[in-house]
Amino acid sequence: MRASRHCPAVLIAAPASGQGKTTVTAALARLHRNQGRKVRVFKCGPDFLDPMILERASGAPVYQVDLWMVGAEESRRLLWEAAGEADLILIEGVMGLFDGTPSSADLARHFGVPVLGVIDGTAMAQTFGALALGLARYQPDLPFAGVLANRVGTVRHAQLLEGSLTEGLRWYGALSRETGIELPSRHLGLVQASELNDLDARLDAAANALASTCEVALPPPVEFAAPEPVAVEPLLAGVRIAVARDEAFAFTYGASLALLREMGAELVFFSPIRDSQLPEAHSLYLPGGYPELHHLELSRNAPMLAAIRAHHGAGKPLLAECGGMLYLLDALTDVDGQRAELVGLLAGEATMQKRLAALALQAVDMPEGLLRGHTYHHSLTSTALEPIARGLSPNGGRGAEAVYREGRMTASYVHFYFPSNPQAIAALFAPSAVKVP
Repeated sequence: MRASRHCPAVLIAAPASGQGKTTVTAALARLHRNQGRKVRVFKCGPDFLDPMILERASGAPVYQVDLWMVGAEESRRLLWEAAGEADLILIEGVMGLFDGTPSSADLARHFGVPVLGVIDGTAMAQTFGALALGLARYQPDLPFAGVLANRVGTVRHAQLLEGSLTEGLRWYGALSRETGIELPSRHLGLVQASELNDLDARLDAAANALASTCEVALPPPVEFAAPEPVAVEPLLAGVRIAVARDEAFAFTYGASLALLREMGAELVFFSPIRDSQLPEAHSLYLPGGYPELHHLELSRNAPMLAAIRAHHGAGKPLLAECGGMLYLLDALTDVDGQRAELVGLLAGEATMQKRLAALALQAVDMPEGLLRGHTYHHSLTSTALEPIARGLSPNGGRGAEAVYREGRMTASYVHFYFPSNPQAIAALFAPSAVKVP
């Protein structure tokens, strides 16, 4: 029987979204990495943009841990494996600490990881202490490490916030609200790491700023119980999968791509914006991203549009998620009214909205099996196609997303988390000649 492992760990959470959890988590990761420690960072809940930033900060892959989408046992395996190699584990929470079912607090309690509360100190003094105490004591059985102040004005301001703490709550320091530290954002959250030319400078500045306000020390070790061994079957042995990856298509879960490789697949990456042809491949994966920011360039790349049509016409597997599905439609119109004709394999069009159109976890009962994932998009799609399945949100969130299929092409707004059902994913990508049990 495998033994449990111990590693210092905290879960970074906040009273609400927008408090700066990602900036703080990235600053902590870069601070400890710069001091020579190996840091592994995880993200609670569905997200693609935060992990891009956190990977740059830590220098290591960032995977999801989540009690519903990922599952308790798979989350345990990921944390246990990380504890065997890391000097510090950081988990960035989702939304507010107690928001959602399951919440970040539920995850922290389940694995015994203490919470580091991040509170935006803007326009606040002693009330900071009341908020900190509320986070720490609202659920008496919640392990709690201490608090960190974000967006602090002056040294005196930080001293006031630290002095407001009661009942022995630990002060983890403060981050200034000066420019050059805070990470910029857009409608879906943070911008992609590749778009920030000065990202490493920002991360180092944040790490140095944090180090100047507190004693840099590791949190206490957490015991991570050993998971049950799981064997990954080579269901995709010898299968080459072409994966879209560029400024327009970048929303992939690291654990999903790792699973494809573990099942024997070879992944080859290409750019629908710049490349004129697909790589030689059995199957095609078009993940989500920001096609609405690049739809004119995508439309102008006629050879690539033709190559994707030819791939589908040859009866080869194709999975398109969210932005990838928009790319397959007849046309996409952005928020400024600019319309561009695209691949045209799915009859219909999409129009970008300024407001959020759907946000929800999704469980989809597919012909291949039940898959879990999430939806988060600002577009509305009109199509006469009949879906083969619809998603179901476990907590009543908006969105019962349709899944469309024509031949071996499967398309949906849902971002699937592949490890939720490896056999189903293998069936989606396997060439017709390969039978998945």
